[in-house]
Amino acid sequence: MTAELIPPPDLTFADTRRSSLKQLEAFIPRASKYGRDRNHVVPGHTNVSRLSPAIRHRLLLESECAEAPRTRYAASTVEKFTQEIYWRRYWKAWLSLRPQVWTSYLEELEHWRTDHETLERANACEEGRSRIAIMNHFANELIKTGYLHNHARMWFAGWWIHIERLPWQLGADFFFRHLLDGDPASNTLSWRWVAGLQTPGKTYLPRRSNLEKYLTPEVLEKHAEGLELLEKPTPQQPEAVTKPAVTRPSLEDSDAPSDGPIALWLHEEDLLTEQGPLSSLKPHHIIAAGNRAGWKEHRFAPGKIEWLERAIQDGARRSEEHFETSAEVDTRRPLAESLTQWANDHRGGQIVALRPEVGPLHDQLPDLRTKLRELDVSLRLVDRPEDLDLRPLATGGFFNFWKKFQASRD
Repeated sequence: MTAELIPPPDLTFADTRRSSLKQLEAFIPRASKYGRDRNHVVPGHTNVSRLSPAIRHRLLLESECAEAPRTRYAASTVEKFTQEIYWRRYWKAWLSLRPQVWTSYLEELEHWRTDHETLERANACEEGRSRIAIMNHFANELIKTGYLHNHARMWFAGWWIHIERLPWQLGADFFFRHLLDGDPASNTLSWRWVAGLQTPGKTYLPRRSNLEKYLTPEVLEKHAEGLELLEKPTPQQPEAVTKPAVTRPSLEDSDAPSDGPIALWLHEEDLLTEQGPLSSLKPHHIIAAGNRAGWKEHRFAPGKIEWLERAIQDGARRSEEHFETSAEVDTRRPLAESLTQWANDHRGGQIVALRPEVGPLHDQLPDLRTKLRELDVSLRLVDRPEDLDLRPLATGGFFNFWKKFQASRD
């Protein structure tokens, strides 16, 4: 299909805490209309906060994003916005209890990458060469901006799986490579949900009527070719669905730092070390290191890497000011090199960090521990209390989680 694509909106996404707070403040007046407007996909996406990259990497905490609109509106008025914030935390908690789902996804993804015929079809869809023009438009927007509206993500995933009959794992990988807010939990599990794996028997189908209702007309009219294929979609039902068991009901205890040299490790999973359980730490040094090997392994897009580098640099500046010690920013070398260099110079010391959630960085922890132990340096991981409180609430579906969360706040 060679139809000319409408250029994607010129979007910017806050990559510092200061700019994230300003964007949150600017959104507050619109938060009361979020429940009404959030499903509409409009140029510039001004009806949603566009704070998901900042929340995903914790330039902002979920709690402060949820509380900010409540200074102006009743909790019931902004409940949909609050729920949307905590969907991400729910997915993280769910996957933390069942890490084997992430491991299985990676294994299945590797399998599909060796299926050259399927991979060629998937590449055509990623490159905007499919039968449905609007999906080509969404693929282009994702690549150019690192973002898609949540409703567009659902349409795209439903089309990928149920219309093109492509493996959901390849689609999840496409999103994860490009989305600035790409999260191992919310991305992987949302694709599983669309495919009918997350909630057995429930799939998500992209319907022409739904696109016509929620997508701005000028975009839909420009990309109308192929919409007839969405008239009566039929689901691609998974062959067998088994409910993933809880295999990690509890985490290993958080390690309290002991005497001796301490380095604070600031990483991309949580860039707000100056707030939370590490805020009173007295580190001798700060290592702000990017997961370069993980970025390469998962083939992150250049724009995504650039955003991560800027966010890490911002976290380093804030941490340096708060902890009143020097910070070394290292996003170019493999993570193991960044940490072991300090360890080699401070044998008998310890590296302290907030615990990464299940995902690429978490996957590297066993190897990191081994290498650091060889240098007589311990890796001590600390959990945010609010994460530990929410984790056991994710044994079932989201609304059961939400009900328990609400009860815990009363």
